[in-house]
Amino acid sequence: MINNYLKRNKEKLITSFGTPKDDWFDFEQIERYFRKKDNSHSFQVLSYKTCNDLDFQELFMFVDRTHSKVGQQYLYNKLRTIPASTDATGKHEKLITRFTENIEFRLSVQHQLSKLSTHEAYYISSLFQDELLKPPKWYFIVHLLSFTSLLSLIMSFFNPGILLVLSGVFIINVAVHYWNKKNLYQYIGSIPQLLKLNGIARELYKNSSLQEINPNLSKSIGIIDKVRNRMSFFNLETKLQGDVQMLFWLMFELFKILFLLEPMLLFGVLGQLDKKRKEIEDIFIFVGQIDSILSVASLRKGLNNYCIPEIVDQRQMLVAKDVYHPLIYNCVKNSISVSKKSILLTGSNMSGKTSFIRTIGVNVLTGLTLNTCFAEQFSMPYIRLYSAIRISDDLLNDKSYYFEEVLTIKNMIDESKNGKLNLFLLDEIFKGTNTIERISAGKAVLSALAKDNLVFVSTHDIELADLLKDEYELYHFSENVNNRTIDFDYKIKIGKLKNRNAIRILEINDYPESIIKEAIDISKELNNMNRNQ
Repeated sequence: MINNYLKRNKEKLITSFGTPKDDWFDFEQIERYFRKKDNSHSFQVLSYKTCNDLDFQELFMFVDRTHSKVGQQYLYNKLRTIPASTDATGKHEKLITRFTENIEFRLSVQHQLSKLSTHEAYYISSLFQDELLKPPKWYFIVHLLSFTSLLSLIMSFFNPGILLVLSGVFIINVAVHYWNKKNLYQYIGSIPQLLKLNGIARELYKNSSLQEINPNLSKSIGIIDKVRNRMSFFNLETKLQGDVQMLFWLMFELFKILFLLEPMLLFGVLGQLDKKRKEIEDIFIFVGQIDSILSVASLRKGLNNYCIPEIVDQRQMLVAKDVYHPLIYNCVKNSISVSKKSILLTGSNMSGKTSFIRTIGVNVLTGLTLNTCFAEQFSMPYIRLYSAIRISDDLLNDKSYYFEEVLTIKNMIDESKNGKLNLFLLDEIFKGTNTIERISAGKAVLSALAKDNLVFVSTHDIELADLLKDEYELYHFSENVNNRTIDFDYKIKIGKLKNRNAIRILEINDYPESIIKEAIDISKELNNMNRNQ
């Protein structure tokens, strides 16, 4: 039976390599490590605004092929954080190749990592990121009561009357023991998982190719091993709670109460772990890195098309050949080349403008964090990423759509002067205000953002294209409107949009003839007014 289980598990690991997870994603726990991680040394931490614009959670669910909760948390932080350098990329690429080509090696690593797939493994990071419980000021009484119990038990063999003293102490111990239970339950998951993490790291570290990730890890593993015996108590506690062994559990519980073992062991272990935060994090990162590298290998295996990005020194240069969005089914591939100018896109709704801007943003992000782009070729400088695509009213803080947009773009203007190269993604700039002021403010802002930065912006305002033609390359998306149908090809085209089909689309959707006629007449009148100005 065991052999059959192992065989089925092996087959499952082989067939799942290259496929997305069929799993529930608990982002509250997945983000736990990221939220408390000090990423101040990184090149950029992606903001929640930009994450929302790029559908980050959906993207993460697609790229996440990890086998452990530790790896999942590490991968989330990796995708949210553009690193300060690419020094480790070469080592990671070697491992990706080995995971892809050597099935037995991959299976052995997957087997180890899957031991950390339970929900409790999410809490390991709390042992080095959170403030651990400290014993209360009266804690010395615990040692005194424990010693009194031991002494009373010994003395009762010589004087049975001492049992009365032992009974009184036992009653006090019961109160202290169950007071401590709520403290114990905070760590009943994380500490046994730390034991498991350390054991897995020890096994993985036996492989010379994995040792390159952290050549000094054996020291951290050895330091945590020294606390292993004390921590093993928590493993026993977990098993007793999980198994139906009431008699043994009751006897063990009475023994723990008599000598107050739980509070002494708990605070003893926490005191030791508090001094070993760096070693715990080193082990966490080691296992998380291996799992995230394996995840990238699986991601690439399942893609029909991907490339390793080329990082170039030229500022304001971006080349994408046959680039696509990984979350759009049968996504139409597009190509674009940017050099010294930014990009302004025109086109009607649903023609593909916003999806293309998101496609560029997603590929820049995965290129700089996972060294993987969804394209035939992708070249870019090391660049920071900001967006203003999905903006809504903030009713709780009494902020209108326009005011929210103003604040978002003001932040972009501030960041444009940070001395680093930035990529700004904008969709329909200042659409929350009137036409004249929208075009005027839009032109001024887009000119300012494009200085020494890259901008991808979409607009319905053809006037903006004329005003910005010296600073922006003009591209457009268009549709074919036939007698009764609208066909989108989602292909990017050079130049600004020349044909406007909004009224025609109303017509083929059976709007009343009087509305269509009035709209056409007003359109002609407005166009004549613009030409005469």
